[in-house]
Amino acid sequence: MVLESLIVSERDLRKPETREEFVKMLTDAAKREVEARSLLSGKPAKPTVSGTAKILGIHRDTLYSWLREFNVDFDEVVKGVSAFEVSAVRQPARGYTYLIGEALVGEGNEVAHVDLLIGDKEGPVGEAFANGLAHLSMGHTPLLAVIRPNLPPKPHTLLVPKVTIKNLEDANKVFGPAQAAVAKAIADAVEEGIIPKDKVDDWVVVCSVFVHPKASDYRKIYHYNYSATKLALKRAMAKYPSLEKVFYDKDRAKHPMLGYRVPRLWRPPYLQISLDIPDLERTKKIIMQIPRSDRIILEAGTPLIKRYGTKVISELREVAKDIFFMADLKTLDVGKVEVDIAYEETADGVIAAGLAPTETLDAFIYEAKRLGIYAAVDMLNVEDPIKKLKSLRDFPDVVIIHRGIDEETGKTIGLELIQELRQTFKDKKFLIAVAGGIIPETAKEALEKGADIVVVGRYVTQSKDIERSVREFLELTPEMREDIDVYRVHVE
Repeated sequence: MVLESLIVSERDLRKPETREEFVKMLTDAAKREVEARSLLSGKPAKPTVSGTAKILGIHRDTLYSWLREFNVDFDEVVKGVSAFEVSAVRQPARGYTYLIGEALVGEGNEVAHVDLLIGDKEGPVGEAFANGLAHLSMGHTPLLAVIRPNLPPKPHTLLVPKVTIKNLEDANKVFGPAQAAVAKAIADAVEEGIIPKDKVDDWVVVCSVFVHPKASDYRKIYHYNYSATKLALKRAMAKYPSLEKVFYDKDRAKHPMLGYRVPRLWRPPYLQISLDIPDLERTKKIIMQIPRSDRIILEAGTPLIKRYGTKVISELREVAKDIFFMADLKTLDVGKVEVDIAYEETADGVIAAGLAPTETLDAFIYEAKRLGIYAAVDMLNVEDPIKKLKSLRDFPDVVIIHRGIDEETGKTIGLELIQELRQTFKDKKFLIAVAGGIIPETAKEALEKGADIVVVGRYVTQSKDIERSVREFLELTPEMREDIDVYRVHVE
């Protein structure tokens, strides 16, 4: 911190002998405090007793006692420096270069992960460089990258270990292959034109590196860290990634170290299988017979939840680890509470009844969005779904057009509402699901009319050949036949 860099050690500060000496010391410290605070805030600041005492390296009570002893009015003395402007030398640079890069390269214990900053010496990157080099931390000692002893690259580069160095063996990996790799990558990046040659004396680099304690192959440590540093530099200079890249990949990507995939509904259409049978073991057997596809959503149906509670979702995760789970809560009241309960049991989405009061649905949708899961509203028995949706403060992620089991007397399920919803809420981003006695024929019609999700229950769960029944739906359209996982970006 800037203030901390200006603090005088209390052991080095002697008590002033005269009032004049104290006033001069107080004024100088107040100027340094204001300068430091102005630098941080970017605008003039006023000195304070606490801040000035901190600059002097003494306790606030000590400064108060000196003020009384020398009969000095703090406000009167510092009045002349209260509007102190930051000097031109310490004024933070405007228009400075501040670029950020990141890269993960390799595998196994030798995998390299590099985060780096590159920018002007006069800007925040330069300040971070100087502070890092001057403030050592046990187990994370920053060091200059060198190609070999006595030969640092340009721009000068500060290497900061991410993993705590606990012994000389750990230190050798960082001070050896990792340090050399980063330095060589910086030098090569200049030679290859990645870093402009006319900036090597104006810029510095702060590079944070990961070296696993169990890494043992020095050649791999070198190669992976070299590649990661070079790639991070290229990305920093290109200001990678673009927003378009982030938006495109954020729901497709799988983090290699997360251990599981976080499913998102980014590319419809989907087949949602409603697991309504209130028998946990039988439901698990059904799931195990469902073919794996990114087009499938599993729904913990209301009868199943009523019997076992929302904890049934966590139990079903034992046989469906990475599948998107929707919890059909049919919430009619206490929207926030029910969302929280389902969220704690790892639900990816929750369903409320459209018949619920607007206030309940507002709370339900708000809480789901706050927690990062999907909010669906089931329009079963809602006389005017469009009017209901217009009354909501926030729009749900999914709108379900639903005909109840007890009223399934024909094939029509109100598919004409799909286009009406699209036209009425063309400025909203949401998915439309259709449910109620869905069979392959009605599912195909719904998909052709623009449905994003077809919800199927008994046709699958009561089938003698569950896999065949599911595949009937997955073969309905070219998009359904295309398994998204083939195109997922894992690691670049």
